[in-house]
Amino acid sequence: MKKRRLLACTLSCLMAAGVLLTGCSSSSDTTGGQASSAGDSTASAASDTASASGSQGKKYAIVVKSTGNPYNEKEIDGFKTVVAKLGAEAICKSPEQPTAEAQISMINELIAQQVDGIAVAANDVDALQPVLTKAMAKGIHVISFDSTVNKDSRETHVNQADPAAIGKKLVEAVYDMTGGSGEFAILSATSQAANQNAWIAQMQEVLKDSKYANLKLDKIAYGDDLRDKSTTETEGLLKSYPNLKCIVSPTTVGIAAASKVLVDQGYSEKIKITGLGLPSEMASYIENGVCPYMYLWNPSDVGSLAAYTLDAIVQGKIKGTEGESFTAGDMGEKKVTKASDGGTEVLLGDPFEFNKENIETWKSVY
Repeated sequence: MKKRRLLACTLSCLMAAGVLLTGCSSSSDTTGGQASSAGDSTASAASDTASASGSQGKKYAIVVKSTGNPYNEKEIDGFKTVVAKLGAEAICKSPEQPTAEAQISMINELIAQQVDGIAVAANDVDALQPVLTKAMAKGIHVISFDSTVNKDSRETHVNQADPAAIGKKLVEAVYDMTGGSGEFAILSATSQAANQNAWIAQMQEVLKDSKYANLKLDKIAYGDDLRDKSTTETEGLLKSYPNLKCIVSPTTVGIAAASKVLVDQGYSEKIKITGLGLPSEMASYIENGVCPYMYLWNPSDVGSLAAYTLDAIVQGKIKGTEGESFTAGDMGEKKVTKASDGGTEVLLGDPFEFNKENIETWKSVY
């Protein structure tokens, strides 16, 4: 309950402030000006003002996985809002396709623009290393967020939630929705996405517990965070595994696409779905029962924390070293901790459950 009240408070402040701005196109999109919030506390305003004094004239870039992805668009919204508060300039990049090659091209453009910092949600954990180390060699600070790059390609990572907590939650949901036994499948994003792979690895670890001995994972399918491919992959699962009882999709694009397939093809009574989804996209599926419940965090908060973290590194307040701490505006004090890959990370918080009891409240928020 405490976590829910905290998340509700955060999102209410965002709504009241009107800070959910429009997303960026695949080309460079800059935003300046000031974004104020009537709900900000005096302490928070003072903190932002103090931070802004060292951020004036800085150029902060965000590179998301792909354009047209509602989750990525909300991350951009949060990033832009904080950068505006800090008095800096936001440059937003969204590739047409969720590939490392597209992101590499955009990062090279940012290097040429001599930005002060880059925050990237990687489409591949290792493929971006040459271009990101090139950026850092030229004095550009680099962090990853949402989906990490390897530890040698970043100064720190902004992680939305503990992978172990996500893996445990998703397996428990499968156990619940199958009655403790039966076949299930996973519909992921890309096979190279570090966050997806980490969550799935944690699910597989949890499944080793004897409690879940009667659950059978048939397949891990990859929809590449594209609606059409996610639809096709879901249809393939239905044909290949007639005894399927549940689908887990830890991606907002995948869970929405798979839910539509289950409803349109008449499987909503036989097969349930869970995973990580946007309340606005999943409300009807939660209400009709094909998705009894799912999880997520506020993607706008992920973008906001990425902006605060990047600013703290650019200003020299932190170096991305384990044990450091900094103030992330109205998000409060954040600590740099050790990541599972041997690098460091800044953790946003735990996943939040959306169900029939609360979806009416959340579906109009994000």
